[in-house]
Amino acid sequence: MLGMAAVSGSAQAADEEAALKIAQASNCMACHSVDAKLVGPAWREVGKKYADDTEAKAKLTAKVKDGGKGVWGEIPMPPNPTVSDADLGTMVDFILTLK
Repeated sequence: MLGMAAVSGSAQAADEEAALKIAQASNCMACHSVDAKLVGPAWREVGKKYADDTEAKAKLTAKVKDGGKGVWGEIPMPPNPTVSDADLGTMVDFILTLK
């Protein structure tokens, strides 16, 4: 059991590292951070908001790809159509682990 926890922790760290690398390369971190509101909401707050939403991954993936406004205030989130579906999945999966 302890070995599985170590593997899970290592996998989570790798997922976080990959997600943050993608977010930096995609300029997401200009407006977001994991723990603090910048221009957009902190990813941890997003994870909390969507924790019980079974459609969360699809909703957040669409929001990142297409942009939008009104969920977290009036400042619009610009679309990010150039981020691959695989990279979007990595980022959104990581965000949804945060609570």
